[in-house]
Amino acid sequence: MSARSDHARAPLPARRTVLAGTGAGVLTATVLPAAAARASAAAADGVPLGEYDVVVVGSGASGMTAALTAAGRGLSVLVVEKAPTFGGSAARSGAGIWIPNNSVILGAGVPDTPEKASAYLAAVVGPDVPADRQRAFLANGPRMLDFVMANSPLRFRFMDGYSDYYPNLPGGLPNGRSVEPDQIDGNVLGAELARLNPAYMPVPAGMVVFSQDYKWLNLAAVTAKGLAVSTECLARGTAAALRGEKPLTMGQALATGLRAGLMRAGVPVWLNSPLVDLVQEGGTVTGVVVEKDGVRGVVRARKGVIIGSGGFEHNAAMRAQYQQQPIGTQWSVGAKENTGDGIRAGQRAGAALALMEDAWWGPSIPLPGEPYFCLAERTLPGGLMVNANGTRFVNEAAPYSDVVHVMYEKDRGATGSHIPAWLIVDQNYRNRYLFKDILPTLPFPDAWYEAGAAKKAWTWDALAGQIGVPAAALRATLGRFNAQAWGGSDPDFHRGDTAYDHYYTDPNVQPNSCLAPVWVPPFYAFKIVPGDLGTKGGIVTDARARALRADGSAIRGLWAAGNASAAVMGHSYAGAGSTIGPAMTFGYVAANDIADA
Repeated sequence: MSARSDHARAPLPARRTVLAGTGAGVLTATVLPAAAARASAAAADGVPLGEYDVVVVGSGASGMTAALTAAGRGLSVLVVEKAPTFGGSAARSGAGIWIPNNSVILGAGVPDTPEKASAYLAAVVGPDVPADRQRAFLANGPRMLDFVMANSPLRFRFMDGYSDYYPNLPGGLPNGRSVEPDQIDGNVLGAELARLNPAYMPVPAGMVVFSQDYKWLNLAAVTAKGLAVSTECLARGTAAALRGEKPLTMGQALATGLRAGLMRAGVPVWLNSPLVDLVQEGGTVTGVVVEKDGVRGVVRARKGVIIGSGGFEHNAAMRAQYQQQPIGTQWSVGAKENTGDGIRAGQRAGAALALMEDAWWGPSIPLPGEPYFCLAERTLPGGLMVNANGTRFVNEAAPYSDVVHVMYEKDRGATGSHIPAWLIVDQNYRNRYLFKDILPTLPFPDAWYEAGAAKKAWTWDALAGQIGVPAAALRATLGRFNAQAWGGSDPDFHRGDTAYDHYYTDPNVQPNSCLAPVWVPPFYAFKIVPGDLGTKGGIVTDARARALRADGSAIRGLWAAGNASAAVMGHSYAGAGSTIGPAMTFGYVAANDIADA
């Protein structure tokens, strides 16, 4: 599945990518300047809360990297955070970081070069992202990672074998370019550890698990390596406990390490301090209005404000305005405080917006309490996805963002035809593989069935009735799929044609580790909706991470990074960590641009 295929394009007209919506011209000409003027007038009367060289909004990966960089350049810095915790969505994540040519992967022998990386990124994102922004990311990413390691306790590991998402494109690497944080001891934060945003999926008690381990933990019941990795995870946990450590990995390690770096540098982080607005004087952003301890006041920024406040995934009104229906804030695993505050403040200050229709999508099961973002489950052999007609419509093993792009594209004009979709597996699959955190052979929670997220039946026809698809069509689909699976090929959707397709699969299944028939009853179906890791649209920035107006001019005093800015990945997704890698990099770029002024 090519990154440049039609389904990877924006699902809404391009007109909506800059100051989207009806009356954008009127909004730009009258409402936004008036709102900014009111904010500045209110700020003049606000309670003074301090003055710093740089104010960073948000304590996620982009914000804390920006603050660490600014402090390293000798600037005084304040981080203001809306949540009662630090870390944002990054702390909840697996913390893959996609940075070509970084010192960690080169030290591990990865055959990357600047030429390969440039060719690959250009092929993935196409003309949607200016070439100078692509160059800025590729040039500064390795420097950023080295800076973070030199100024925090963070160290990183190569995610060996986690392929670039389009390894067949020019410059793509089948063995991947992604890194993840190494294990870190939470004791480094002391009492501050209690204010770390919890993980989306906690690591099993007593174990130390890296993102890369999950591939093998899924296979612990059927492969020797899976069992060995499981044993190693337990051994790491035991060793850490004996040393009196609080071992953290993935997003928990990333956020902890960055926060520890800020503590060493003496950078204050104000929690429970939401951004209200930006302060502008003479067209220059000079500070922020925040609420701290119930008091609304002003923090002055002598040199600049960096917005790293995340996306708008939990703002229903913004999602309804900018994104295709059906959409749900309840389907996102992004930090619940991400309601677009920084994006809207930037817009009021005159910033253009782009990519607002898109997100870091992933097929998700709407489980009670919280959605489950499917990675391995839809890729492992013995499963397939069908639409409301009971037919397959996508390569289930394709990059997760692409799968949702296909769902939305094919749902247009026939609402409900592909959203929700259904992931169907059989008991053979269930006997072999971990599903979410449910061990093989164990029953799924009753709550899953009661919520309508899971169905179970002893025949294909009965399952068709439960999920509301034509029985004859489902029989035909399963019959064709099974015949192809026995032969190990998928001429319909090419599942298994790339190295990425095979990452979350079972090497014991041959000739195609992605494919196995669905034939052993009972059969299970799981509702699939367009979930996400966060939105990817926001403030338009240039190669220096400066916020731009619709005419391309820079707003003095304002920079943006992370999901508060329009992604350098455009409508695509280069590899594991294409969210966090650029977020950290452009936080670093923004702080250096301020320091260099």
